[in-house]
Amino acid sequence: MSRAAENYLLSLAILQEDGVSPHVGQLALYLRRIPIEEEVGTTLASVSGMVQRMTKEGLVQVSREKQIVLTPEGHARARDVVRRHRLSERMLVDILDVPIERAESMAHQLEHAISAELLERIEHKLGFPETCPYGRPIYREGDQGIRGDAPGMLRLSEAKAGAKYVILRVPDEDFPLLCYLVENEILPGREVEIEDIASYRGVVDLHRDGTHVSLGMEVAARVRVRAA
Repeated sequence: MSRAAENYLLSLAILQEDGVSPHVGQLALYLRRIPIEEEVGTTLASVSGMVQRMTKEGLVQVSREKQIVLTPEGHARARDVVRRHRLSERMLVDILDVPIERAESMAHQLEHAISAELLERIEHKLGFPETCPYGRPIYREGDQGIRGDAPGMLRLSEAKAGAKYVILRVPDEDFPLLCYLVENEILPGREVEIEDIASYRGVVDLHRDGTHVSLGMEVAARVRVRAA
């Protein structure tokens, strides 16, 4: 597959993990988060054209509601791309000591070139990790489907004031946002206490080890947590 097609499959898999079957416009908006070096077209015309090509190749279907859905073949190809991308992220962070905020964009440069044999060696060297540095699942050979939210997982925007939660997953596609999350240590495995869910202000206020942090409601909806 072309690099562009692999990036489309990666994006569709991530959106499906988040419970979204996107329209062309939603997919185009998401693709704009991919590093510009990947040369992924993000205009409505270019996205529509790629979706049509992927439909002919049996990778996606477009529903009557114009939602783009992965086919069984698309699922298999998408899991492979996601697996290469997330194991690349793990290798960059855990072995090569790349700062976590840079690993996501750098993984795009590696995912297209890693062979199946090399991928197995990387996975073995890493000790078969379950998640990427940002908390998303790493698929194994033979896995089926794309995983959604696990039982007990909820959006930070749905949390209750005064309660404590453990961060499970953070958004990794937006570099400035990721830098902010890293700087404030809002990362998988960290515990936070909710001070206020201020919907009228559009923010979630929380404490992390005594430090006050505010997140916009849209960002909080993309952070996954479980009760501490």
